[in-house]
Amino acid sequence: MIWPLLVLSALQAVPPADAPAEETLNYTVNWPSGLSLGEAVLRARRAGDRWELEFTLEAAVPGFSVNDSHRSVAGEEFCSVELEKRFRRGNRQGHERTSFDSARGVAVRQTLGGGGQSEIPAPACARDALAFLYYLRRELRQGRLPPPQEIFFGARYQVGFQYLGVQTVRVNDVATEAERLQVALKGPASQHSFDLFFARDAARTPVMVRVSLPTGVFSMELVR
Repeated sequence: MIWPLLVLSALQAVPPADAPAEETLNYTVNWPSGLSLGEAVLRARRAGDRWELEFTLEAAVPGFSVNDSHRSVAGEEFCSVELEKRFRRGNRQGHERTSFDSARGVAVRQTLGGGGQSEIPAPACARDALAFLYYLRRELRQGRLPPPQEIFFGARYQVGFQYLGVQTVRVNDVATEAERLQVALKGPASQHSFDLFFARDAARTPVMVRVSLPTGVFSMELVR
């Protein structure tokens, strides 16, 4: 994968702002036709010098359902302390926890319920996918984009961005001015790309995710 040069001067800087100490964002998950196939919730709460972050997803199509829950604990700079994942997809289900040991420079991944354990190298400030989202929002608030880097979501993934400017998009039928980022994500055995849209408010609220699949463009859109 070739990471494009990010044109930072295209970003319009905004006055630095702290992330909300507590927020709950609700989303609909939509078919390409626009019909809903489920819902998702993104939550954040600051507790002292740590952040408690959570993402849940419930969606279903005839004969198949998805129920995911991801919980992250991160430090002041959104450096990950722990990531816990539970999922049920059709007949498959799993529960795992990744603990980040900055002193040893490793992430310890454990499959709960009788599974095994493994260690993978990790930097002093490793970020899981949820912690990285909040770190990205902080950078956008300050008129910056982070450089390509590694994030953790079970395995290690390389993530990078292309800034595509400010666009007016319809989010659940509401015209919204948003900054669009095209995200490239590469893991050990997979490669994906999708678009993230952030409102131009002080919090840089994520208003939409858009994913192109062979069956069409699926979206996750903020409910206001």
